[in-house]
Amino acid sequence: MTYLARVYVTLRPTVNDPQGLTIKGGLHQLGFPEVDQVRAGKYLEIRLDVEDAAAAERRVTEMCQKLLANPVIEDFRLDVEETG
Repeated sequence: MTYLARVYVTLRPTVNDPQGLTIKGGLHQLGFPEVDQVRAGKYLEIRLDVEDAAAAERRVTEMCQKLLANPVIEDFRLDVEETG
């Protein structure tokens, strides 16, 4: 079966986010003073052929732990759905 994994990687709350601060400043300059905080992250879509959803989740979790997310400063979450 083919599965689509959507992976969201974000900085841990205790880690400074200079990109988020830059985005916040830009939004303020564009007339959005109500923006209090911005946290930037990464979004990835991964398609893989495995036997079931549990296997897809296991494999993508391994990918995140080994390459896609830095466990020292980032957290990740993922959603898996069957696509065919």
